[in-house]
Formats: sequence, C-alpha cells, structure tokens
Amino acid sequence: MGAIPGKDTATVLKEIEEMLADGLKTQTEPFPETAVEFAKLLDELRALEPDDLEGRLVIGGFTDYPYGEDEMRCQECIYYLVHRKWCDLPELSVPVEPNWWCRLWKI
Repeated sequence: MGAIPGKDTATVLKEIEEMLADGLKTQTEPFPETAVEFAKLLDELRALEPDDLEGRLVIGGFTDYPYGEDEMRCQECIYYLVHRKWCDLPELSVPVEPNWWCRLWKI
C-alpha cells in the first residue's frame, strides 16, 4: 500500500524530496514534550484528507536533514522501518530517508 491513494512509494518519496528541497516550511516547533501534546498532533494529522501529503509534512515538521543539537534522524525513531525506508506511524505513513526527521520522532 502506498502513502497516498493511487501513488506508488517511489513517486511519493520523490514528491516529498522535491517539496523539502524546494523549501517547504514545516512546523518543527514546538516539539511535543508530553503525551497530550503528541496526541494533539496526531488529531491534527487525522483531520487531513488521505491524499494531503503536504499537510502531513507541515504538521509533522519534516526536515530533510538531522535535527536539533542531538541531530535526531528518522533512522533512530521507533516508527522507522529500516528495510522499507518508511515511517510506520499510522497518522503519517510515508516513505522517508534515514537522515530525515520529524517532530513526532520517538526513541
């Protein structure tokens, strides 16, 4: 199953790469420090249309580089599926590169 209905994973990954490379402004802050803040972001993501890829990236706070003082990356996140290069958080469910990051990152 692809991240966006009717599109294959490679196409979606390319679209994400292009949006981020073109300077898409995403909401990297505030980072959710509590379960309540995390759940609020999940609610915002659930409210999006299934094909709203840009919305997922913006709310998720995606970057195409490691983030923060600790240089956090998708690769270390509990939702990252290494062999698929995939974010398995159901509300995001998108292909990602290992050196990317989003504010729903968890260890």
